[in-house]
Amino acid sequence: MERIDRIKTVKQYNDSVGAETLHPLVSVVNFDEIPTYQYFKRYMGVYAVFLKYIKCGDMRYGCQSYDYEDGTLVFISPGQIYGIDNRNEIIKPWGKALVFHPDLLAGTSLAKQIKDYSFFSYEVNEALHLSKKERKTINDCFEKILNEIDLNIDKHSKTLIVSNIELLLNYCMRYYDRQFITRTHVNKDILIRFENLLKDYFTSGKSKTLGLPSVTYCAEQLFLSANYFGDLIKKETGSTALDYIQSKLIEEAKAILFDHEKSVSDIAYELGFKYQQHFTRLFKQKTGLTPLQYRING
Repeated sequence: MERIDRIKTVKQYNDSVGAETLHPLVSVVNFDEIPTYQYFKRYMGVYAVFLKYIKCGDMRYGCQSYDYEDGTLVFISPGQIYGIDNRNEIIKPWGKALVFHPDLLAGTSLAKQIKDYSFFSYEVNEALHLSKKERKTINDCFEKILNEIDLNIDKHSKTLIVSNIELLLNYCMRYYDRQFITRTHVNKDILIRFENLLKDYFTSGKSKTLGLPSVTYCAEQLFLSANYFGDLIKKETGSTALDYIQSKLIEEAKAILFDHEKSVSDIAYELGFKYQQHFTRLFKQKTGLTPLQYRING
């Protein structure tokens, strides 16, 4: 059975990589100063932000020629498992890690807002690739956090550390927005495949057996995490992935409604609805008419 180390505290993480623990709830690790390692897998009970100085390193990053190559950021949230698969080769890591326990955020605004940083739920191959200037900014944030950790803890320490973590995450949000823009041509391809996926879903009869297409189902079919997929669709279309799916669903419904041999109940079932009233409610919400009114007016 494959071994999975459980990392529940900052100290456990530091011990696993050979780093000193200066604060019980937060740590900045300089990988240049820690030993080499081989394959491992870890269950994380803490947040981690990994800054790797190479674009495609020991973690399994998705590499595209149009991405920046001066650093890569990967985000891990509590409850996730990550690992290094280096085919038993010895790896010397280069970069840094910010690791912090959820308890550090208790009583701060970031405790409520951290769920808004959706990149913590992205897959590793959806990592953030940095330019030189962006990497310098991220490094500066790491240094500010480290400087606070190095000082004697006082009543201001937590506020300043958390504020600098929030600053770091806001820069990451900006850089991800930039990455979505620089990947526009690839994102368009994903959008086309998304549309074809929905078209096939309805025409192949999957809706009858699987029900309504979900955001998670579509993301999985496109080999993306649900959060990354949702953010991508929002950036490209201005609509949420769910709204986009529902719009395509209504388009399909309008076409079928012209077939007067099918009842509204039959159409609802064909599209994947369990109950006709749910179909009627959504159709009226999107068009202002009930399916029957639309059929009569058409």
